[in-house]
Amino acid sequence: MANIGDQRRVERRTLLQAALAAPAVGAATTMFNSSPALAAAEALGQSDPENPRFTIAVLPDTQYLFDEDSSDPEPLKATFRYLNQERKDANIVFMTHLGDVTEHGSEHEITLAGEAFRTLDGKLPYSVLAGNHDIRGGDDQRGDSAYLRAFGPQRFAQMPTFGGASPDGYNSFHVLRAAGRDWLVLALDWRISDKGLQWAQGVIDANHTLPVILTTHDLASADDAGQAQLSENGRRLWDRLIRDNDQIFLTLNGHYWPPGRTTLRNAAGNDVQVHITNYQDRYYGGAAMIRLYHFDVVRGVVDVETFSPWFLARDPAKRSPLEAETIELTGAVDRFSMEIDFTARFNGFAPTTPPAPRPPATVVAHATVAYWRFDSYGLVTGVSGAPVPAGVVARDLTGNGNDLTVQRLNNSTPEVLRYSTEHHLGQPAHASLRFDGGKGPDRGAILRAGPNAPINSMKFTSGYTIETFIKLPDPFEGDHAWMGIFSWEGRSGDAGKTTGWSPDECTCSLNVSSERFLQYVVYPDKQDADPTSWSHALPVGRWTHIAVVNNSRATTVYVDGSKIARNPTQLSTGIATLGLPFVIGATSSNLKYGQGFYGWIGDVRITGRALRPAEFLTPYE
Repeated sequence: MANIGDQRRVERRTLLQAALAAPAVGAATTMFNSSPALAAAEALGQSDPENPRFTIAVLPDTQYLFDEDSSDPEPLKATFRYLNQERKDANIVFMTHLGDVTEHGSEHEITLAGEAFRTLDGKLPYSVLAGNHDIRGGDDQRGDSAYLRAFGPQRFAQMPTFGGASPDGYNSFHVLRAAGRDWLVLALDWRISDKGLQWAQGVIDANHTLPVILTTHDLASADDAGQAQLSENGRRLWDRLIRDNDQIFLTLNGHYWPPGRTTLRNAAGNDVQVHITNYQDRYYGGAAMIRLYHFDVVRGVVDVETFSPWFLARDPAKRSPLEAETIELTGAVDRFSMEIDFTARFNGFAPTTPPAPRPPATVVAHATVAYWRFDSYGLVTGVSGAPVPAGVVARDLTGNGNDLTVQRLNNSTPEVLRYSTEHHLGQPAHASLRFDGGKGPDRGAILRAGPNAPINSMKFTSGYTIETFIKLPDPFEGDHAWMGIFSWEGRSGDAGKTTGWSPDECTCSLNVSSERFLQYVVYPDKQDADPTSWSHALPVGRWTHIAVVNNSRATTVYVDGSKIARNPTQLSTGIATLGLPFVIGATSSNLKYGQGFYGWIGDVRITGRALRPAEFLTPYE
């Protein structure tokens, strides 16, 4: 909370602030058809392929659970039962095993493991790859093995995610549908041959727009602090496959302990996350400990957690000390979050095509009373970054005569208002105005309606919606507390209102507080009241859509389509306008302007009824 102890008087604002078919083993590459895969995934009736939040489960070395006559498959079965049970709630779309399924790769061990995996078959798609304990040496050209007979391509053939396998059968790939897009998982043998590398490159080339998660057994090891570095085999994979394929953004391997992670930079200059997951050195061989990667493409974050479902299912009163200790791991390499701007990270191979500008006719509905935008439709524009001269007119594109004229406050220099091509991705116009206002009478610019504009006198007693787009600069420098975004001139006292902080306060304004909270203050036409809405702290360096919605009874403010918390239920009908101008870029007190807005303002639309979020300039379902 900002320090306001040096203010000369307690302002009202301060008080309120406190207040597919699989190929045979001999097939090289199968292209993935997302439509059949999506239908098959939906037929499983569990995960949601369009949900922007999804989970990939990662299972490392389980070899000590399958060690000849010392085997115990129950921990692994418990993990699989957990994944099946939680698939819907956690939106688990896939599981990948990182190799060393068994200790010796014997027929007995492999058979036990294969039986355990049946707990997942038909319920959750998964991949498995060979670790050094699963086979008897050699690279992926080794030929037949007990592992290949149990975990070769035929095991995955009916999975909706399965895309194909290398001719030898030891390397495979899956394509997952999650967060509305396809993701490719490469499962590579622990010692991939040159032929295998050529196959893997072919898979990536054939799926050249998909982000890739590369899984293998031996790629990186870590020191006791969890700092990872490439192994000798990992360096070969990096040099021959990972570094030059920008699609590979995450690698996962087991084999080594302790677990760890690092971030490497590929040839395109982008980050590749390198993670080691292995808990076989822990109690009960790791007890089939699972790691969940929770992707959230909205937040741009992957949250990671590690725990043992087998121990989690035990009665807490009956857990042994080591079971209790191993239920969940919370160290820095076991429980962490990664920030990934997925759009930016994938832009080099799957660029996002921004929406085209929308002409005014598409957003001016029947009830729209005023609409201003700062591209060639609504403004005689100049070069981006050039000052906007005083006297320039922003036309009201509804044709209702609510044109706005640029005015610089007092002695402000031309640089206080500039043309800009920056814009919110969902904004109809691909343009905005950059305001450089601040404290003092010589810092700011406004766009002001003419004296006879209808908007100046409209009362909106049947309801209204006021929308705009803003962006606060990063860094947010200087004192810009209580700067106005838009307002109607006119003193609340002259409107006969007695409840407010000051009779000199204007009758309606949207402002930004010292904590970057939105403050919407309105003096209703029908009530002697001043209901005020407060938002959370607005982000800097990011465009925000704001909508003020009044249904003739109360006002609700939305930020990015989400209703804010502090919306008053106090009765509020209309706006007590006094025939004085509507203004963008500042808020007046006693009919005077003390500062201007600091940041960008995009399209502004006023509608004479309450809109639903789906009807906003940027629709929200």
